[in-house]
Amino acid sequence: MATASVLKRARALLRIRNQLARECLAELLAVFVLILITLGGSAQTLTSSGTKGNILTANLAGALAVMVAIYTAGGVSGAHLNPAFSLAMCLLEQLPWWKFPIFVAVQTLGSFIGAGAVYVLYSDAIQHYGNGTLAVSGPRETASIFATYPANYLSLSNGFLDQVMGTATLIVGIQAILDTRNKGVPKGLEPVAVALLVFSISVSMGSNCGCPINPARDFGPRLFTYVAGWGAEVFRWVKKGGVVR
Repeated sequence: MATASVLKRARALLRIRNQLARECLAELLAVFVLILITLGGSAQTLTSSGTKGNILTANLAGALAVMVAIYTAGGVSGAHLNPAFSLAMCLLEQLPWWKFPIFVAVQTLGSFIGAGAVYVLYSDAIQHYGNGTLAVSGPRETASIFATYPANYLSLSNGFLDQVMGTATLIVGIQAILDTRNKGVPKGLEPVAVALLVFSISVSMGSNCGCPINPARDFGPRLFTYVAGWGAEVFRWVKKGGVVR
């Protein structure tokens, strides 16, 4: 009884009553989970030279990560996870504009921390694969574990169009899934439907530049690689194969 009483008092003490704080913590945790699983799938594939994963498993990890993240924060913050989705919610008047920069900052922070966790988890594998160097381009590059980089043939304008179309497809698809006037998804399975949507986009629009379709998912980990030692090259238009513009 004494233990139960102590635990009850501890829960009451640690309970966060401010709604905005609850939403921010939910977004932070959900994005952290999203990035941990997504980048973990990429790290396992790259550092094993494809022996413990491939493009399909990496895409599947990213899609399932979205599902887990939505289940993590959906009941508290709505599990935006993505500045583009938060912007869409503002435009649809479902999120106050004053919350938008707060959500973006929290989402970016969550992705930065998630990237750091993946780096710690795979630090030995990254060092071994890269022969002790942290490269952005070349045959032993490891920067693409964390952020997305364009294919050799891709122009800047085509890369921009690629991301606009991919992100637009994501937003339209989510709205269709959540629209109660539409052919409904069984209640509680919306995260599964969104995960399938993300998977379909990844396997159909991922070859040009990796299909980030989420500014926080790309910028937070990219910023981490800059801080962690990959250098300023991570912010340049670096093409796969080592050609730099």
